[in-house]
Amino acid sequence: MMSGIQHFCFCRRQWALIHIEQQWNENVRTAAGRVEHIRAHDEDSVEKRGDLLIVRGLRVISHELMLSGTCDVVEFRKEEKNGIPIRYCDGLWLPMPVEYKHGKPKVSDADRLQLCAQTIALEEMLVCQIPTGALYYHETRHREYVDMTDDLRNMTKTYAEEMAGYFKRGYTPKVKTGSYCRACSLKDLCLPVLCKNKDVGAYIDEAIGMTI
Repeated sequence: MMSGIQHFCFCRRQWALIHIEQQWNENVRTAAGRVEHIRAHDEDSVEKRGDLLIVRGLRVISHELMLSGTCDVVEFRKEEKNGIPIRYCDGLWLPMPVEYKHGKPKVSDADRLQLCAQTIALEEMLVCQIPTGALYYHETRHREYVDMTDDLRNMTKTYAEEMAGYFKRGYTPKVKTGSYCRACSLKDLCLPVLCKNKDVGAYIDEAIGMTI
C-alpha cells in the first residue's frame, strides 16, 4: 500500500506489523485520522470551480514503485502549457495531489514521501510532470506546499525498493527503540523491549564461542 511509505519512514517495524503481519491497534490519534480520511475520501464528489476541478478518493498505482493507493484529493487546474486533456472538460489541466493529515507538520519526511509517491503514480498514469503537491494538516488548518525535487523523488524510490524487499521476504525487522514508541498505537503488539534482546542466532554463536 502506498500509504505504508509513511509508516515505513516513521518505523520499519511498525510498517511490517501493519502491512506484512496484518496487525492493527487503534488509539485516539489513529481514530481521529481515520474519521478525517473518511470525509476526504468521498469518491462520489467531483467539484468544479471555474478553472479548478477537485476529485476526491482517486485510486492510483505506480508500477515503478510497486505501490498502489488512494489520493485524498487531486486538484486539476487549467494549465494550457503543461496540462493534460480531461474527458468532458475543455482545455488542458495540471493535476496536484493534496494529502490530508491529522495533527501538524512533522520534522521527518514521512508525509512528504507519501505525497511524492502519489505524485509519481499520477505522472505514470496521466503521462505528465507534476512539480508540486500539498499537505493539509487538520490541527493547523494550513497547507504545506511540497516541491517534487529530485532528492525527494530519489528518496521515495529508495524507500519503496526497500519496502518491496521486506515484503517479498515477509520480514519484520527489529529497530532502535525510543521515546516515540510510547505514542505508537502498536506498542502492545510490537513489544519494543524485545528489540533490545539478542536474536537466537547471536545467542547460539555466543554460547558456542564460550565453550571453545
